[in-house]
Amino acid sequence: MATDMGWSAELDQARVVEEWAEFAGESTAEHTTVIGISNGVLQVQCDSTTWATELRRLRGEMLTRLLNEYPDAEIRDLRFIAPGAPSWRHGPRTVQGRGPRDTYG
Repeated sequence: MATDMGWSAELDQARVVEEWAEFAGESTAEHTTVIGISNGVLQVQCDSTTWATELRRLRGEMLTRLLNEYPDAEIRDLRFIAPGAPSWRHGPRTVQGRGPRDTYG
């Protein structure tokens, strides 16, 4: 029925998100969170830059496994996102412009 209704891709994508800990491994899953799937790209938030860099290095291997284990999910790429940098803008009186880069050179 899911195939007839055209839901097979969405169901497989939901399986990928639900089974991320088993797919990626427990240690990796402790440091990552699946944000979602957009336009065939599985987006994974990492809790440190180190984890994002390491997973980017393993991206090809993980993508191959993902395509083999979830062929109907229609996921074409993986994107590992590092945590954001701290903001330099603090307080009620922030100045428009390039910010602290102006004073460095």
